[in-house]
Amino acid sequence: MNAASALRQYQAVKTDILVSDASPHRLIQMLMDGELSRLAQARGALEHGQLAVKGELLGKAISIIGGLRGALDMERGGEVAINLDRLYEYMGNRLVEANSKADVTIIDEISGLMRTIKSGWDGIAP
Repeated sequence: MNAASALRQYQAVKTDILVSDASPHRLIQMLMDGELSRLAQARGALEHGQLAVKGELLGKAISIIGGLRGALDMERGGEVAINLDRLYEYMGNRLVEANSKADVTIIDEISGLMRTIKSGWDGIAP
């Protein structure tokens, strides 16, 4: 087993432990952290001409946004949930566009939106 494989296995176990012990509030924070991480990695891959890697990372970022949309409680969340759903839909569509156009400015736009959402989420007590 090489070092990279061992590191991936360690990270997977660590993530499983964190997820199993996390509150619902913390799980959403973890998704948002993952989104920001994938966007930063995709930006770096694009800047280095690694288009396949960029596409893979943006695909993961789009999946995370899908997870955030799925976590919304549309019945109890009212207007806030509706607005977040629309915003997440917009973000996902823009990331598809960023991928097809290889456009770093769109990745930056979505990163900024996610940082704003995460800042608000972090401010609420679990």
